[in-house]
Amino acid sequence: MTVPEDSPIRYVAVGDSFSEGVGDEGPAPFTGWTGRLASALAATTSQPVWFANLAIRGRLLDGVLGEQVHQALALDPQPTLVTFCAGGNDLLRPSFDIPALIGRLGAAAERFRERGIRLALVSPADPSARLPLGRLINRRGDAWATALSELAAERGLPFVDVSRDVQLGQPEFWSTDRLHMNALGHQRVAELALRAIADGPGPVDAAAPEAVGTRLAEELRYYREYVVPWLGRRIRRRSSGDGRTAPLPTWTPVS
Repeated sequence: MTVPEDSPIRYVAVGDSFSEGVGDEGPAPFTGWTGRLASALAATTSQPVWFANLAIRGRLLDGVLGEQVHQALALDPQPTLVTFCAGGNDLLRPSFDIPALIGRLGAAAERFRERGIRLALVSPADPSARLPLGRLINRRGDAWATALSELAAERGLPFVDVSRDVQLGQPEFWSTDRLHMNALGHQRVAELALRAIADGPGPVDAAAPEAVGTRLAEELRYYREYVVPWLGRRIRRRSSGDGRTAPLPTWTPVS
């Protein structure tokens, strides 16, 4: 199907904190890698670009599929492009059934295909290098990225492999909570996504910085400020996204 050059791009992001843009404090007209991607699309095409962001932090994959996919399909006019990135919170749970999750994601992909909406799959960022249980997180994240890439290849979908981008393993791309990317990290992901989705130039790799040791006091402060509250939410079966709504639930023009 040929799309007229002046036909609008209506891009909606669905997912968890990564797609919501947590950790990106700007400056940018639209923060987070999804917002930065929307701005990059507007800058590299003559087509009008509209953006909506339905992602909410803390959401498991089933929550994204059950809530946000329906909301995306209900947008009027309907989207022309959807980025889907979820599963990062699932792999932190005791049970992580990849075949079951991929099966449900495949069903959602079929709904978008039936409506003529282009879907791009994105693997979650890998924060494992400096996190407790880092090896388990890395192993599960790699398995999830592999499953996503296979689904994308099977369905002919663009795939953005954030999980296995070597540059993003460097600490300067991450915020102080070590779980979410900072503005620099979100910008790199936006550039990776632009290359995969719109054949953009992609990011320029930088030389790896020298390793810097972590002081004990810094580690203790990190555990007190981030790890202990996270464990408390798990015990209470609470989520950081409880009570939150989508940051940009309706179409917004991107200049």
